[in-house]
Amino acid sequence: MRNRIFALAALAAATGAPLLAAQAQSDVTIGRAPAMVDGAPTIAVEQRPAFREYVIEQRVPAFRIPDRVVVGTTLPEAGVTYYDVPQRFGATTYRYTVVNGETVLVEPRSRRIVEVLD
Repeated sequence: MRNRIFALAALAAATGAPLLAAQAQSDVTIGRAPAMVDGAPTIAVEQRPAFREYVIEQRVPAFRIPDRVVVGTTLPEAGVTYYDVPQRFGATTYRYTVVNGETVLVEPRSRRIVEVLD
């Protein structure tokens, strides 16, 4: 009987652990969904269409990487040019660039993608 109680307790702990881990990581979304990393402000949702038009008008050259473009990817040290986000799109410490045809916001010191703007 005691073994069954331990087995049930272990099963309950194992199935609850992913739920707790998901709750602990609720500040970051991996993939294309908007994400805010480190609490820094990003481009507001209503400003994104205008920002995309701005990037197209600037004719920013796209950089290619072999991996998928997702939040958390660290870009290479060489070969990528980062651009300031104009003040009219909001105050942000992030820079933007185009990777594999996707406009991304990047934390300039770590070169880590913090948001993929679709």
